[in-house]
This record gives sequence, C-alpha cells and structure tokens, in this order.
Amino acid sequence: MATVFENPSEILNAVGKQLGKSDWLVIDQERIDQFAEATGDHQWIHVDPERAKEGPYGATIAHGYLTQSLVNFFLPQIVEVRGASMGINYGADKLRFPAPVPVGSRIRGSAELIACEEIKGCIQATVRVSVEIEGSERPACVIDTISRYYP
Repeated sequence: MATVFENPSEILNAVGKQLGKSDWLVIDQERIDQFAEATGDHQWIHVDPERAKEGPYGATIAHGYLTQSLVNFFLPQIVEVRGASMGINYGADKLRFPAPVPVGSRIRGSAELIACEEIKGCIQATVRVSVEIEGSERPACVIDTISRYYP
C-alpha cells in the first residue's frame, strides 16, 4: 500500500520517512530480451542463456539499466502525491548496481524520502530507491530519484 501525501507541501515534513515497498516482480528472459531489443545491448551475459550458464553468474542477468528503469514501475506502488497538477521526473543523483539480477529473480523497490525543498513553484523530492533481490543481502540497484510536484 502506497504512502499517500494529500498535497505536495506535505512532503516537506516527511524527510527521513521510509515510504514503503512495492510488490515483487519476476525478471524473466522475455523481459531481458525485450530490453536488449529496445536498447541494442545484446551482450551475451544478458541474452545467451547457454553461454551464460558457463559465465560468472551461471545464468543470464538483467541489464543494470533495465533494473534502474523498473524504478518507475515501483514508485507509484510506493508513494502517491495527490493534489498536484503535474509531477515530473526531474532526474537522478547517485546510481549504483551492487548486485546482479539473475534471470528468474524476484525484485521489488523499497523507498525512503531523503530530501525535499521548495523550488521554483514546486516541491522537489529526492527519494532513495533500493531495488531488492529476494534472498539477497545486497540490492540490485540504489538510485536517488528526483521528482518535482506542482500544486
């Protein structure tokens, strides 16, 4: 269940708040292959299951940028800002890929509001999203997303 802010200004008082977790999502070979097609990144570690069996992870792994892109899938499950005329993805700060995502893994997003300020007629929120891998101590991806909400 998403953390709900009734209006953008409520976010200002929530810095340091754990916002919650998304549902789990299975990363299958079809999703990996579709990402490879969309980006032109056909490296064998992602798209060749037979060769990847002999590789360092014993199976294909998701592209790091595929994992990052799924943050936009997870965030609406974690946080909802009502009373905004518009919300935009402004960018991101720190991005890391501490662990690979083997095919068949289940991943989910976990988020914390780490900064928030008023800027140019909007509220700018920085949310640190950790993409967790079920059964792994290390996350697949950690990214500080920056969103702007216009009242």
